[in-house]
Amino acid sequence: MSAELRPRGVGRIVEPQPTLEGAGVKLKRSIGGRALDYLDPFLLLDHFGSDDPADYLAGFPLHPHRGIETVTYMLAGEVEHGDTLGHSGVIGPGDVQWMTAGGGIMHSEMPRPRDGRMYGFQLWVNMPAELKMSRPRYQEIAAADIPAAELDGGVIARVVAGEAGGVRGPVGEIYAEPEYLDVTMPADGRFAQAVPSGHTCLAYVFEGSGTFGVGCELDYRGELDGELVRAPQLVVFDDGDEVRVRTFAEGVRYLLISGAPLNEPIARYGPFVMNTDDEIRRALTDLRRDEFIWRDDPDWARARQTR
Repeated sequence: MSAELRPRGVGRIVEPQPTLEGAGVKLKRSIGGRALDYLDPFLLLDHFGSDDPADYLAGFPLHPHRGIETVTYMLAGEVEHGDTLGHSGVIGPGDVQWMTAGGGIMHSEMPRPRDGRMYGFQLWVNMPAELKMSRPRYQEIAAADIPAAELDGGVIARVVAGEAGGVRGPVGEIYAEPEYLDVTMPADGRFAQAVPSGHTCLAYVFEGSGTFGVGCELDYRGELDGELVRAPQLVVFDDGDEVRVRTFAEGVRYLLISGAPLNEPIARYGPFVMNTDDEIRRALTDLRRDEFIWRDDPDWARARQTR
């Protein structure tokens, strides 16, 4: 561990709340609800996981997005997706889809279970004002193309975005400079990851338990200086330069996510996240007039920027 780096303490622990979304999909929501509305630049974090198809088969029929990026990471089952710009495909276990909605997209996400199971996560990332009306795009990464860093003590970190142990993830050209790791730690393990000071940082624990924050060491009284976190819980870190995690009798698995905050005003209405209420009204008007989907036309974009 790097003594010169300032370890991040735990600012708060959030209990995910049961939520019904889409056409009737049961989720656990830790960002974007009453407990934690917004964690700049992260707007939403949902955890879906069930062995009962009735919990998820209704899926997410065609719906709009503007001004955000959505990140879908699958662990089990498949999601078939398609949109009104002609993109379509299927993401399965270990795959990631990083979708930039930009100025406007209509898409659907419909579950296809394998052996009756669906398991994964969706994260929403805010976009800065200058890019909210940009061209939509997809970064779709197959499981085989997501590298894993093999770290000391049997710790494994799959690197979707950012870097761990000298291994760099395939997702790039994202304004928020995100880091997105899937970290698996065995019992009696240690993990340390540098995170830029000033970046928002969180860990979503979805299997096992571990001690998060500060040095994760015993003090002179034999007490740990970190916080014990058990699945499923969200950890929001204080500022600092490094995240530290320690395990003891059991292992832990979690998403470690960070990104640069935008520090901009937000106006949000369902799947639309803009900077002003006027821009939200413009999005709703576009939807009613069938003028919502992004067009490669500077006049179209200018007409929708109200600031």
